[in-house]
Amino acid sequence: MNVSNEKNALNQSDRDRRLYAVGRISLCREKGDLAFLPATTDVNSHIHTTYSFSPYTPAMAVLKSVEAGLATCGIMDHDSVAGVEEFHLAGEALGIKTTAGCEIRASFDGTFLAATRINNPDQRGVAYLAMHGIPRRSLPAVRHFLKPVRQARKRRNKMMADTIAGLLKPHGIDYAYEDAEALSNFAEGGSVTERHLIFAVVKKLVALADSRKQPLSETTAAVFGIRPDDKAVRRIDDPQNPHREYDLLGVLKSRLVEQFYLDATDECPPVRDVVAFCREHGIILAYPYLGDISESVTGDKKAQTFEDSYLEALLDLLAELGIEAITFMPSRNTPEQLERLMALAEARHLFQISGEDINQPRQSFVCEAMRSDTFDHLRIAAHALIGHEREANIDLERGFFSGMTKAAYPDLHDRMEHFARLSEQGGHT
Repeated sequence: MNVSNEKNALNQSDRDRRLYAVGRISLCREKGDLAFLPATTDVNSHIHTTYSFSPYTPAMAVLKSVEAGLATCGIMDHDSVAGVEEFHLAGEALGIKTTAGCEIRASFDGTFLAATRINNPDQRGVAYLAMHGIPRRSLPAVRHFLKPVRQARKRRNKMMADTIAGLLKPHGIDYAYEDAEALSNFAEGGSVTERHLIFAVVKKLVALADSRKQPLSETTAAVFGIRPDDKAVRRIDDPQNPHREYDLLGVLKSRLVEQFYLDATDECPPVRDVVAFCREHGIILAYPYLGDISESVTGDKKAQTFEDSYLEALLDLLAELGIEAITFMPSRNTPEQLERLMALAEARHLFQISGEDINQPRQSFVCEAMRSDTFDHLRIAAHALIGHEREANIDLERGFFSGMTKAAYPDLHDRMEHFARLSEQGGHT
């Protein structure tokens, strides 16, 4: 068996072929023909896949997690849970604990944040929320809930694509929404994001630069008037760089979006509706803290201010709305930001979760910043999410935030430890 071929097959378009390859890789491991790093205490509960935007299919994302030595990994796609089953099956085959999530945007109209930039760089009054620990029994309901979201987003994407086409037409470049959808898994239930729209532009720019035998940075400057910094120029002008398309995507994501972005409306359900839905279906809804940014970890966000000036009021609002968890990336924020956030969250008994926002190939699946003892509770939380999914899949009343569970384990940390222990009892139910 050629293990390299089977690994490459994990990023093929055919899901059945991917899962077959996972089985073959697992068999090689059992026979001793393939070894991975021993599992560490590292965890990551925020991994995007090709069902939103990522270089990795669910199966490949799980393999990368295993190769990185993660103890747990979690899928977190935008407006989609279409990759969850594959993610779980790959995890079971490769011997790593998995958890299911979905990222959605919600309208904060009717709150004091209605006209405020929250954690969304592109739009005021709309915030990203993370659905964590989705029980398998609740996946059909989530798919139904997301169906109108995906349809509304497609309508807006088409209008934004028309704007992009207008920007490119004077340069002799044909562009249409279908170019972006072709780079996605939309037909299989995935989502098309702004990154897809821009990545389709990147493909056009690369083709144009190659036809002109011109450096890609010069083509980008000629078409959009965008001149990348020296580091980015070196990367995108290197034809041997395997990541140069993603590197150019990072440049354009931070500087081009404002030229075509249209505010999302119909695809952003009211935050209270999202809270009610998650409570009904045993899903742990978390607010992803972004924090004021001076330099983007992923290279695709510009310096901006977000929640820090009103953080206490925001956390009080989350409690009022019934959002009982918060998620954040230790690698993204300063020690001072993290210390303040964790203290405020602890005082409000918020369940703290973490994950490295994986959506491009230069990112490590391991967040080294999280190896500090300061973040022990985040590692416990990752295992607790898996224990929650197992229990809530049996009976929603056995979930982490159910009334019955809170009565049995009123202390948040005791509850986390309890559900983390439950995660050790085997695969998904």
